Amino acid sequence: MIFFSDRSNLLEDSSYKYELQDVREPRLYRELFDYDSIPKIAFNNRHVPLNMPDEIWITDTTFRDGQQSTSPFTVKQIVDLFRLMSRLGGEKGLVRQSEFFVYSQKDKEALAACRDLGLRFPEITTWIRADERDFQLVKEAGVEETGILVSCSDYHIFKKMGLTRRTAMEKYLGIVKSALDHGIRPRCHFEDITRADFYGFVVPFATELMRLSEESGIPIKIRMCDTMGFGVSFPGVSLPRSVQGIVYGLYHYAGVPHAQLEWHGHNDFYKAVTNASTAWLYGASGVNCSLLGIGERTGNCPLEAMAVEYASLRGTLDGMDLTAITDIAEYFEREINYQVPPKTPFVGRAFNSTRAGIHADGLLKDEEIYNIFNTAKLLGRPARVAVDKTSGLAGIAFWINDYYKLPEGHRVEKGDPLVIRMKEEVDKEYEAGRNSSFGDDELVNLIYMIDKHRVRQFNLYSMQ
Repeated sequence: MIFFSDRSNLLEDSSYKYELQDVREPRLYRELFDYDSIPKIAFNNRHVPLNMPDEIWITDTTFRDGQQSTSPFTVKQIVDLFRLMSRLGGEKGLVRQSEFFVYSQKDKEALAACRDLGLRFPEITTWIRADERDFQLVKEAGVEETGILVSCSDYHIFKKMGLTRRTAMEKYLGIVKSALDHGIRPRCHFEDITRADFYGFVVPFATELMRLSEESGIPIKIRMCDTMGFGVSFPGVSLPRSVQGIVYGLYHYAGVPHAQLEWHGHNDFYKAVTNASTAWLYGASGVNCSLLGIGERTGNCPLEAMAVEYASLRGTLDGMDLTAITDIAEYFEREINYQVPPKTPFVGRAFNSTRAGIHADGLLKDEEIYNIFNTAKLLGRPARVAVDKTSGLAGIAFWINDYYKLPEGHRVEKGDPLVIRMKEEVDKEYEAGRNSSFGDDELVNLIYMIDKHRVRQFNLYSMQ
């Protein structure tokens, strides 16, 4: 049947409907995943069009997937992070939802405490297995939406659950129908989608979900879970690993609207951020992330990365407060004792810090030369210089100006006698065998040793 599509403004052929292929033996894509080799990336040179939704947003899994990889958060810590997350997302709710476990008493207390904050965003949702006993917990929680685990690869259907595709699909649909009967929006987590038979199981199952959605009038969401990080965004890559192919296929062949498509990707192959961005570009409104990227194994897509990516793609912050990113990172280190790797983009203590003398010289002349954007304004994190054997005169001068926050007219230059003397002392340390950078306290003490009067001057200038 040929019809005119309001979505693409083109004539489309809908004559073929993909049906469930209830195979006897699991399809494990051994040509790609033989386990004893690095997983292979195959191409079929099929390209799908960009299809950016009108609206895109971020959802959060810090308190569900993220918390599985760290020491358990206290209720207070969850509430504090939830409040910071709301501040980051802004009034438009660009951090749209946050999902919670509901299994333990602490899970329930945390959910209730966050709800009592009265914040519009993020909306609180839950996550359960496709099990009637789990669904009872959702009903008790009183949420409007819940995630439901619906593993879709044969690795899980055959090997983990001991089911067939048909029995798995029937099991999943039973829980989805229970949610619909109680007026709860189901969010189906298509676990391990990048190893699943896309046309033999994923599309037929999604098509059935869209039929139920239309009948009930309740939107059923599909979370495309790249559970093992196998997703690839290269042009022309083959299914099941093609991120854009998965998004396009669910939208085009199963009729899943943009707002009901969400990507959830892990970082096992360093592709989490790129894959999430690709999902947005090709038609998914939502990308699921965690604060600092915490999560199973290598973690999830970092939420703060996608906040910055949103601004890059849309050309606006749309009300987001990115300074909350810095406060979140500091909270993790101070209150949770979680050590953020110092070179981590946007959140590491040294992400916008340089040690190279030539870079420090550029920063001294104009910060924009070697800083990615105005990190002081947008993140509350000014560019920094760490002083070591390669920093040179420029690095020491920049450190003094930055540490004491010296205003224009009172900043030191690299030819200042104090800077020259400090470099001589720094060089002596490295000639004697030192191999670590200088800390702030050490450099302050060095200035005291060379010229106490200058320290008093710096403190006065910094207060002007």
